[in-house]
Amino acid sequence: MENFVLSCCSTADMTKSHFDKRNIKYLCFHYFLDDVEHVDDFGETIPLNQFYQMMVDGILTRTSQINVETYLNYFENFLKEGKDVLHLTLSSGISGTYNSAIIARDMLKDKYPNRKLYVVDSLAASSGFGLLVGMAADLRDAGKSIDEVNDWILENRLTINHWFFSTDLTFFIRGGRVSKTSGFIGNMLHICPLLNVNDEGKLIPREKVLGKKKVILRIVEVMKKNAKNGLEYDGKCYISHSACIEDAELVKKLVDENFPKLKGKVDIFNIGTTIGAHTGPGTVALFFVGKKRSA
Repeated sequence: MENFVLSCCSTADMTKSHFDKRNIKYLCFHYFLDDVEHVDDFGETIPLNQFYQMMVDGILTRTSQINVETYLNYFENFLKEGKDVLHLTLSSGISGTYNSAIIARDMLKDKYPNRKLYVVDSLAASSGFGLLVGMAADLRDAGKSIDEVNDWILENRLTINHWFFSTDLTFFIRGGRVSKTSGFIGNMLHICPLLNVNDEGKLIPREKVLGKKKVILRIVEVMKKNAKNGLEYDGKCYISHSACIEDAELVKKLVDENFPKLKGKVDIFNIGTTIGAHTGPGTVALFFVGKKRSA
């Protein structure tokens, strides 16, 4: 097996134990609660249910992307040990962290001319990002070289489908993603927007669905239409959620019923503090391999 480091950001919304088990290194984002800085550490410092309750109680949240200096120190720790690095970042469509990583990479080129340092824009987020990194780890573990894994990611990253819905627009309104008027009407009528991540890694509203029950059914219908080989899909499926495990379990149940050939069970993860600071509670996301994403 080639000696290279596979790395990503905490915004891949897995668990610490998952990353450790798969030998995937990671770099943590930071977030703020009423201007007090915290590390996005998979809910170890502040449990995620507590974090979301704090949002409901009115504590203001904001996030801080990883800066150039942090990337420099992080990458150099591996390079000076003689290791090559393949690092995937959170989508450039929702964060500037990719640009920071690129700057750090370029600053280290001359200092470590014999080392490979690849920085890849995942064009992904949350556990869809985690699904992509996990598939890269499978290739690494199968003996693929850093160049082969890098090329595979660039060729296949848009096949990771991201679909999600929210049953509470409060925090979309607060963050300016939904107007106050539209958000008020949407909450009053129990409209649940169905969104996905497009080919530029940006969040795009696709449908307005009336009611939680209907949007749960609809998101699985979308998977039927877009998953690789349709109902014969035999790849992995991940779900992430922000303090609404019951809704996530309902989606999982429908996926299990409709896709009997899935590779393993449907794994459910928490949406971490960086992504969750913008969505708030009440969001469920579904990730699978399928048709390449479009605009």
